[in-house]
Formats: sequence, structure tokens, C-alpha cells
Amino acid sequence: MNKLTKVGCSALCGSLGAISAASAGDLTVTGGADLTWLSGNGYVTGNPLGIGSNFNLKGSGEFDNGWTVDVTTAFTNVGAYSAANISIGMGGLGKFNFNQGNSGNGVAAYDDKMPTAWEETWGAGQSTGIRLALGSGASQNVMYTTPTVLGTTIALTYAPDYGTSDVSDKTTSTTEDGNKRSYDASININPSLGTEILAGLNIFGAASTIEAIAEKNNSGLNDRHEAVAGVTYDIGPLSLGAQWSGDYTGDDKVSSQVYNFYKNFAFGVAFNVSDDLAISYGEWKARKSGYTQSEVVQLPEGDRTINISSLQASYTMGGASFRLANTNVDNAAWDTSRDEQTTSISLGLAF
Repeated sequence: MNKLTKVGCSALCGSLGAISAASAGDLTVTGGADLTWLSGNGYVTGNPLGIGSNFNLKGSGEFDNGWTVDVTTAFTNVGAYSAANISIGMGGLGKFNFNQGNSGNGVAAYDDKMPTAWEETWGAGQSTGIRLALGSGASQNVMYTTPTVLGTTIALTYAPDYGTSDVSDKTTSTTEDGNKRSYDASININPSLGTEILAGLNIFGAASTIEAIAEKNNSGLNDRHEAVAGVTYDIGPLSLGAQWSGDYTGDDKVSSQVYNFYKNFAFGVAFNVSDDLAISYGEWKARKSGYTQSEVVQLPEGDRTINISSLQASYTMGGASFRLANTNVDNAAWDTSRDEQTTSISLGLAF
């Protein structure tokens, strides 16, 4: 049974006041390294051997009132600073996350939720040219997440200056790119209603608006809009999923002569053969749609569609993971001369 609790102003103020005293926390280091080998047809690969390494510093603590705080700083290859975020968990009041733009918040968290044995269909070693819905997630932002009620969680994300990613303390930053603020809303529903058959069902949706600065743009450039919706379902060792997304660029200027709307459809199926072995298959279809000049002859349907398919497998043995992906791309970057095939082999080491 769900209980709703009313919080009076005096109680809330007292709770906020207790934030000033925080107990000593912990600092941990996690990370890993990856070795990859890529071989492909239809494009120049050059050196097929790649090495990736990254680690995270994570600190955690607790306030006197029971609220929690988590701080994570990420470092990518060769120790380069990547991003940082601070999360404040407020118990029954939800959670705030202050993020430097690591694509983990807002619409970006739903850009591809399809089940897979290793990587996203489009992310196993090829430059496909597809447009993902990112919204505020790629910018420095703040996100509030509600507590989960009846299997439903809602998140609201706000980026004061779209396009700005890493701003340190006591500083400001602005991007003079014709965009100003952006705001996202997302929802995830697990309508299990206490039943085992629906326990693995998740329905999700997210939308973003990126405001254009009118005085910096010519007439015809409007606010940009992105949206994602989909469903995943886990039943035993089998996981299924399908999702749709759209991106309206806001460019309605006749002089632009560009496509201003992009649509994506993806599906995936993954199967855990054992506790250590998993296999998956996924497809992704990206399509150019709207055009700013309707009287101009558009590209044939086949020339403005990217088709991607990927068959993958992964095997875990302790701290080591062996991954394999065979990926095919038709019309990569909407180029009819780029039909590509890539085989990716990866060894992941966690510490």
C-alpha cells in the first residue's frame, strides 16, 4: 500500500537546516580497460588495434537528516578529465542531480534503451552518421527525479545554456551558437501491479525543447524539439525492446534547402544463454523526413535512410569480458556509396 505524507513548511525548513552537518563519507575508485580489434569492408580502417582506459572517482556521504550525497568524477582515455556530477538524495522527496553533460540525464538517457549483449547497434565500431536525441543531457544541467510511485518515475531536466558542457565552480559560460536554455521531461513506467508476468515490463518516454535565440538567427529558425518513446520487456533470460524517436531541427528557412526532421526506429532482442554468456540482435533505421523546400525534388526514399543491423555476443569470466559484434550499415551518413560491414572484437578488463 502506498502512503502519502504531508510535509509542513516548518518541518521542511528544519530538514533543510540539518544539511549543514554532514558525516564523513567514503571515496572509491572504479574503472577498467578495453582492447579492441576492428576489421571491415567498404571503408578504410587503418590501424585496427585500439586501447581504451577509464576510471571514476566516487565519493559518498550522508547528512544529519538522512539525505545522501554522491559525487562522481569521470576520466576517459589517457586520464583526460571527462565529466562530473553531484547527486543529492532526499529520501521521500526525490533526488537532484547536477551534471556536467555526460549524456546521462534528460532525453539523452533514453537515446537507445534496446537490450544488447554488448554495445548499441550503432556503437560497435562504426561511424554511422545517425542523429540521436540528446536534449539537455549533452549540456551542463540539473535534473530532479521523483520517488517511484505505483511503478512510475518522472524526471525533469534543465540546462541554462544549451551546448555548454563543463563549467567549473565560481565561473560562468555561454555558447554563442543561436541556442539558449533547454528543458526535458521523461517518464518510466513499470506497471507490474504486483504481478510476476508484468514485473519485467517498462514503458518509457521523453521529450526536449531547445530554445532558439531569435535575435541571433534569421527568420525561419525556430525552437528545436526532440522526443523518444519505447518499451522493453524482460521475461526469464529473454529481453525484448522497441523504440521510436524524432528530431525537428527548427530550421524552416527556405534558403537553407535542408532536411529538418529525422525519424528513428530501433528494436533489439537479447538472450542470456547462461550466467556468463549472452547473445543479441538489433536493428536501427534512421530516416530523413521534412524538407524546407517542398518544391525541390527530394532524395529517393532509399537514399535518405540508414539501415543498421548488429549481431553480438559477450562472455564474462571474473573481471574479464570477451565481446564480439558483427555490424552492417547501409547508406552510412546517408551516403549511397557507403555500405559497410565491421567485425569488432573486444577484451574488457575491470578493476
